[in-house]
Amino acid sequence: MKPTFRRKHLTAADLAIFAGALALSVAVANAKDIKVTLSGDQEVPPVSTTATGTGNISVGDDMSISGSVTTSGIAGTMAHIHMATPGKNGPVVVHMTKTSEGVWTIPAGTKLTKDQFKDYEAGDLYINVHSDAHDKGELRGQIKP
Repeated sequence: MKPTFRRKHLTAADLAIFAGALALSVAVANAKDIKVTLSGDQEVPPVSTTATGTGNISVGDDMSISGSVTTSGIAGTMAHIHMATPGKNGPVVVHMTKTSEGVWTIPAGTKLTKDQFKDYEAGDLYINVHSDAHDKGELRGQIKP
């Protein structure tokens, strides 16, 4: 017996799913990976601390942002991404989640607004880790595209 092959026609829904998957893969492929170094001397005003932090942040062309920072020598109480130029303090734009001791992660699915994305492109976003000793921030690192 000869096998029979059925020709399947792509529906509009099939094409939409394919286009969405392709767009997602392009956005992920175009994501920029950024290393961030956090220190007390980047705080405004500067903070004297032995604590340190490093992070890897990824920002996609679709304005998605992901990644985390790892700290040591600090009992962090909260961490955020703020909007301001180096040497200035600014408002919180993303609340980070403590995922383990000394690790702060950007929640899955987080996207920047158009204005926040423009500030990112200008180098005007920073990560700030707060502590009981320094409630306005003990560690800071500018996100430099």
